[in-house]
Amino acid sequence: MQVPQKNITLNLKGKLRIIDHPMVMGIINATPDSFYVGSRKSEDNVLRTAEKMLTDGAEILDIGAYSTRPGAQEVSVEEELKRAIPIIKIIHQHFPDTIISIDTFRAEIARAAVEVGASIINDVSAGEDDANMFDTVAKLGVPYIMMHKRGTPQTMTKLTQYEDIVLDVLNYFTNRISAAKLAGIKDLIVDPGFGFAKTMEQNYQLLKSLDRFAILELPILVGVSRKRMIQQIIDTSAADALNGTTVLHTLALLKGADILRVHDVKEAVESVKLVNYYTKQ
Repeated sequence: MQVPQKNITLNLKGKLRIIDHPMVMGIINATPDSFYVGSRKSEDNVLRTAEKMLTDGAEILDIGAYSTRPGAQEVSVEEELKRAIPIIKIIHQHFPDTIISIDTFRAEIARAAVEVGASIINDVSAGEDDANMFDTVAKLGVPYIMMHKRGTPQTMTKLTQYEDIVLDVLNYFTNRISAAKLAGIKDLIVDPGFGFAKTMEQNYQLLKSLDRFAILELPILVGVSRKRMIQQIIDTSAADALNGTTVLHTLALLKGADILRVHDVKEAVESVKLVNYYTKQ
């Protein structure tokens, strides 16, 4: 079996990086209400967490300060800045060569994060929730992750009507990619948005058809770690969903995922190594 191949380069921290293997992105949440308790971090333990993730093989650390899980509460700009910026600063100071991603849909947060050490912007709204985002990313000159979703954390569970989930998401990306490039953004990554305005069946249809996203000729990020699409199938909680997560990571890699966004770095890195070996035989 051959994993779909792409010719991918990203400008990361001023250096052109060839993406010739799947990368693992470790999640560090500076939030009190993320769905997986184990990912919630404070300044007190963030360095320990970052060091472990990097030691385990993470190539990117993704810092989020606004939970976007279904039903999550709104967070002010001031609170998001207060939560995220000190954590990015402290990681950048202690691990200056680390690639840090800021998980935000707000241009103001993205700009502030890049100024203190972030080098990727990870936007769950693909620029739709902040009209200034595309221009801001273009001026900053950093890679931009755009995710598919509908609505807000409060409304997304009611917005799951699609004619064809795979074609609809692909068409969405085609339009958003064109708009991003027109704004001057050069390095783009797409995230199908598992769990965001999608039913259980739609999540698995997207996963099964992930290889079709190669038509976009962009890196594909997959974020399924410990999500409800795993919990409900095997009747477990987020805390006990690691095994299920590893199974889906394996399937995603076989379908061409380029970046895995994960809570458990060591296990994800092991999945990458095993799938790489398997596909080369």
